[in-house]
Amino acid sequence: MWNIIYQVVNTLILAYAVTIAVSYLVLAIISMIEMHAYIRRNYFIDYKYILSSPFAPGISLIAPAYNEGLTIIDNVKSLLSIMYNNYEVIIINDGSKDDTLAKLIPAFDLVKVNYDLQYTVATKPVRGIYKSRNRAFKKLTVVDKENGGKADALNVGLNFSRKDLVACIDVDCIIEPDALLKMVKPFLEDRTVIASGGVVRIANSCIIEEGRLIEIKLPVSLLARMQVLEYIRAFLLGRMAWSKLNGLLLISGAFGLFKRETALKAGGYNHKTVGEDMELVVRMRRYMQDQGQRYRVAYIPDPLCWTEAPSSATILSRQRNRWARGTFETLSLHKKLFFNPKYGVMGMLSYPFWFFYEWLSPFVEFIGLVFFLLLVILGKVNWTFFISLTFAVYSFAFFISMFSMLAEETSFFKYTAKRDIFKMIAIALLEPIWFHPRVVWWSIKGNYDLMKGKKSWGEMTRQGFVQYKRKEKVA
Repeated sequence: MWNIIYQVVNTLILAYAVTIAVSYLVLAIISMIEMHAYIRRNYFIDYKYILSSPFAPGISLIAPAYNEGLTIIDNVKSLLSIMYNNYEVIIINDGSKDDTLAKLIPAFDLVKVNYDLQYTVATKPVRGIYKSRNRAFKKLTVVDKENGGKADALNVGLNFSRKDLVACIDVDCIIEPDALLKMVKPFLEDRTVIASGGVVRIANSCIIEEGRLIEIKLPVSLLARMQVLEYIRAFLLGRMAWSKLNGLLLISGAFGLFKRETALKAGGYNHKTVGEDMELVVRMRRYMQDQGQRYRVAYIPDPLCWTEAPSSATILSRQRNRWARGTFETLSLHKKLFFNPKYGVMGMLSYPFWFFYEWLSPFVEFIGLVFFLLLVILGKVNWTFFISLTFAVYSFAFFISMFSMLAEETSFFKYTAKRDIFKMIAIALLEPIWFHPRVVWWSIKGNYDLMKGKKSWGEMTRQGFVQYKRKEKVA
């Protein structure tokens, strides 16, 4: 009996490891091919034509803010400096308990105005709407509301906006000046596009002045460096491939562009989940397929958005806990998609991939570890096989990380210093044994917390970008 269990568990774990490795390798190859095709297609494009085009659609930038007093002024300046003619910036102060609103009012000369807000999607009450008396800030609107969470704040922005497209972003992000020009291009090329997403990069230790990214640097924090590699791998070798297959289920909440009408018809953001960004994309896709309409979710591989990553294990654990809970909530809400041919690539490929290789993988790794410890206790470990398998898994993880770095260095080449490349190689060697196990544990704990009924986001304390500003030279 024991030998049968031993053989079955071994076979299942090995089969799982092989299939996940093959899946990631295939996605990596597709991503590399598609990314270089994207670069060739867009190399000679002059985005000034979009900037001056009368056909460029209007865009509302919706940025929820909760206790963002440390970075709010620089972030708003960044949003107001974007190169695009027909856009507005809507900051939603979601009942902040710090000085977020108190800083915004004098910095941008804001006054409360009367406005008849239409509640197309139900939200918490709005306490006041502010506009600037300074014409230099005429694109800025600040909405002050009772606290209801990020999804509720985004729904207020959807209600307030009157533009065709809405860009939902995290207020703590620094947006590249030409970000909207690149994000809106898929909508101009293909009318079936309902959403587009862009690459998010880590801004820790970068030099930022007046809301503008001046110089890109590798983070000083080891934990933040691990996330740099993780983000490059996820965005360049994952989402690019899913976009090509039209199976993309997730557009980062840090920066995504959507058709406002489709988002509202799908019901807006779901405030009952902490993974509102992924859940909305899945629901918009379901809505379009249920209506029998052609659609596409596009992806832009250019680094368009820079965000402050958690630099402490405590804050990072809360973020990954929330991501794990959000993933399962979305999969649970849309379980009808599971191997459902009615939903095409999304039902037959994307959803099963997320279920088996994104949500389930931490549990498989944990069960495998427990099983191994049991074998050690019973003295039944085949050490030759174990060492060979461990080396193979570690080598594959390192290979995928190096493949992602190759994709980065042969495309957008943001980290130009040779010492940074060597540092990233060292990070790739260390990550599988130091960072990845912690991510696995945080994911398992997130699912456990969800079973206990946890719904909160968790406090996300930020250090702010002020520490990264360039030092003035002393005469």
